[in-house]
Amino acid sequence: MASSTPELLQNYERLTQDSCGLLANFLPPSGWMMATAESCTGGLIAGACTALSGSSVWFERGFVTYSNEAKTELLGVDAALIAAHGAVSEPVARAMAFGAVRHSRVQLSVAVTGVAGPTGGSPEKPVGTVWFGWSVLGLLHSEVRHFDGDRAVVRAATVAHGLRRLLELARQTQAGAR
Repeated sequence: MASSTPELLQNYERLTQDSCGLLANFLPPSGWMMATAESCTGGLIAGACTALSGSSVWFERGFVTYSNEAKTELLGVDAALIAAHGAVSEPVARAMAFGAVRHSRVQLSVAVTGVAGPTGGSPEKPVGTVWFGWSVLGLLHSEVRHFDGDRAVVRAATVAHGLRRLLELARQTQAGAR
């Protein structure tokens, strides 16, 4: 497992800041707001969004659901779904994204669940595995990514990718609605 380098972390931080700035410009004119549902990032996505002054216009809330119980209690993720697939899985990421919208007043959400390391990995889900879920105007999207690096890099990469992809999906949805 590679260690974090200051340059790599700075690159992810720049990508995150850029995505947050673009979301801050894109969401208010559309009348859309967003929420986050985070496990492995522990609130870092929400923190990145709310670091911008005026974010309350487009950021409504963040759910930090690190434990399986929190995913069930706060987001409504079915415990049987977690038992069948594991917390780090596509069905759970999608359910988290859906739950974030259902339990808030937003049109968009990003959800992340993964193995940031250095412990917790398995042959099926090695350290660096992250499942993403996005809900955009009721449409669910998901994908898995495998990030190399230590815990800081995996978490930073997760934040940057989650926000960048949310922006892409929101833009695509808006363009398709025209």
